[in-house]
Amino acid sequence: MGKLKFAVLGCGFWSKFQIGAWSELEGVELVAVYNRTISKAHKIADYFKVPATYDDPEKLFRNEKLDFIDIITDVDTHAHFVNMAVKNAIKHIICQKPMAPDFETAKGMVELCKNAGAKLYIHENYRWQAPVRRLKQIIDSGVTGKPFKARVSFLSGYPVFDNQPFLKELDHFILTDMGSHVLDVTRYLFGECNDLWCETRAVNKGIKGEDLAVIMMNMKNGMPVYTEMSYASIVEHDSFSTLHILVEGEKGSVYLGPKFEIRITTKTGTVSETVKFPSYTWADPDYIVNHESGIHVNRNILEAIQGTGKAENTGDDNLETVRLIWACYNSAKSGKKIRIEEFI
Repeated sequence: MGKLKFAVLGCGFWSKFQIGAWSELEGVELVAVYNRTISKAHKIADYFKVPATYDDPEKLFRNEKLDFIDIITDVDTHAHFVNMAVKNAIKHIICQKPMAPDFETAKGMVELCKNAGAKLYIHENYRWQAPVRRLKQIIDSGVTGKPFKARVSFLSGYPVFDNQPFLKELDHFILTDMGSHVLDVTRYLFGECNDLWCETRAVNKGIKGEDLAVIMMNMKNGMPVYTEMSYASIVEHDSFSTLHILVEGEKGSVYLGPKFEIRITTKTGTVSETVKFPSYTWADPDYIVNHESGIHVNRNILEAIQGTGKAENTGDDNLETVRLIWACYNSAKSGKKIRIEEFI
């Protein structure tokens, strides 16, 4: 099989790391990039030696023969570009998280692709972080027994509003931004949610949306899972770009904590291991856990496109994460527990 040709739509901040992750894989060739500001497209194309740049996406679709596309634009444009790809007979479409600005739009994107015979994949990468995958292996090994309780935490004081002032103006913030990661990882580790209760707050001054969310989830397997996310936390171990996770089981517990250390505690004591990462010229070593994960999710999607594997990050699967996000908003607004199967 020859190399699969693809294009990237969107050459903003994340595109360098997403394209860098593709550059580590065999069997693909990036032939074109699009950005509405052409200078950004030229900059990315020069860095990765991409032959074609566009500031008109329709022209890109007319000129290029593509096996798939990767959409790395702002969330409000995702549905537009998915629709454009479908109209141009693209059969494999990858879209950055969060899938859509609301649940109804996300449902529409999934249905559009399904009706057109196109495959939609969502680039939701936290479940592919090496420490999270290792944690899953340990849980599934049974060394700590059947899980009965868990906590998933993202606590950070990173000055996200200083670096990206437009975030202050969003009506919805941390649940759509970080909730996508936290809730997807929770589903990956513990299965689907039966019902949830959520509280949100705006702690930082002058922001419209929420920068704190606390969620109590009852999973279908009977586990209670406490999840928390904050961009207002001054804590000893800031978890920006990753998660800290504690899972308690009938035989012991396992904790994914600071510096990617995993500690397993049973009645015989505690043992630990630290997850290590290779280095890449395109990745920031300070955020390698996040950047390196793109290689793994891209490989998984590529195998699905090639017909040699099954993708985890399908549109159908990610729709369930989007459902949880908006169930959280519903709960925070109403003050009530929400049954997920009734939230449609």
